Amino acid sequence: MFATDYKSEPYWWLAAPRPRLAPHPLPAICDVAIIGSGYTGLAAALELARAGRQVVVLDAEDAGWGCSTRNGGQVSSSIKPSYRELAARYGAAAALGIRREGLNALKWLEDFLRHEGIECNFEKVGRYQAAHHTAAFNALVREAREQPKGVEVECHIVSRSEQRAELGSDLYHGGILYPAHASLHPGRFHQELLRLALQAGAQVVAGCRVAGIEPGRGEFQLRTSNGSARAREVIVASNGYTGSATPALRRRVIPIGSYIIATELLPEAVTRQLIPNNRVVSDTRKVVFYFRLSEDRRRVLFGGRVAAAETNADISAGPLHREMTRIFPELTATRISRSWGGFVAYTFDSLPHLGRHTDGIHYCMGYCGSGVSLAPYFGTRIAQQLLGKPEGRTALDDRSFDSRPLYSGKPWFLPWTIAYYRLLDRLPMVW
Repeated sequence: MFATDYKSEPYWWLAAPRPRLAPHPLPAICDVAIIGSGYTGLAAALELARAGRQVVVLDAEDAGWGCSTRNGGQVSSSIKPSYRELAARYGAAAALGIRREGLNALKWLEDFLRHEGIECNFEKVGRYQAAHHTAAFNALVREAREQPKGVEVECHIVSRSEQRAELGSDLYHGGILYPAHASLHPGRFHQELLRLALQAGAQVVAGCRVAGIEPGRGEFQLRTSNGSARAREVIVASNGYTGSATPALRRRVIPIGSYIIATELLPEAVTRQLIPNNRVVSDTRKVVFYFRLSEDRRRVLFGGRVAAAETNADISAGPLHREMTRIFPELTATRISRSWGGFVAYTFDSLPHLGRHTDGIHYCMGYCGSGVSLAPYFGTRIAQQLLGKPEGRTALDDRSFDSRPLYSGKPWFLPWTIAYYRLLDRLPMVW
């Protein structure tokens, strides 16, 4: 099953290996300390540094070691709850505003990449959402035809009889094509964000775990594995890797492992047959599978959740390979060159959250698996809020960021939840 050059690390690190940053002593004091060097933290650092703030980004691992370089590189306008769900919770006007933030993030990312001249294989290839049974297809069609005015997304219905034009598989029951959705190379995107932040004057300290944050007079003392640092304000941008230094925020996100494999090199004739138009693909399962071609269109990258409990990449590779070949039997003999995983952060209301936790401590996290566009967008917005810029306001500001009783940040309930969702996925109806 494994290729001779197999490694249990992200495929993206081939072209964009983790940067080795020169060691820096922690500053005696800075304007803003940011915990987490992924898309959120670096986008916030870039905005703040360009505004003249002294910024230090701290990360327990190498810069970008987490999900910013471990995701599938699928770029959508995804806010998870539907307009109907949001309207029932918050009213029609608020629902429109929240849904519009997903569209804003997609447009912002495209404009940002163009303006900054970032090369990260960004392509508007379109996303195909494949229905795993007939009821799911009917629900997709209904949702596409009943989009509320003001947040419409261009989409095209693809029947099962037409599906081979989009996907070389008969497993699914048709789907919806979203032409404006895109793909990029996550590793290259992160490297470019890091380059811009450093050029703007931000300091990034890798291998520096934050153990605690203690308030003082007009500043905070951060206890880290590299010593202590003082900051006037703090942004927590650790998402699925939020730790014990911020226990109240850790209780508000659910880290969920998602796992991906990359095949060995394939003939282009084969990959064209499997995904003819180079779309990014996801399905309608609650325990979703997602897949795409690599940037050179020579490999299939296939991801999802294949175990009730967290596992390691060597173990998840086999079940992912079986699921991939169930969709594409042509790949049965194809070997795996890379296998990896990372933690996305879900929230109890399935919405991203940003704002102020206490005076001087801010947060931005909880992208629910759609962080490629949402993380840098909201990271920029939280920085603009610190700067007092009106463009920092979002429809998600001041939303209650709730936890649950008996939850401390370790999702003990996840195996039972995954098992329940898998049961729902097997039933021929939409829940």
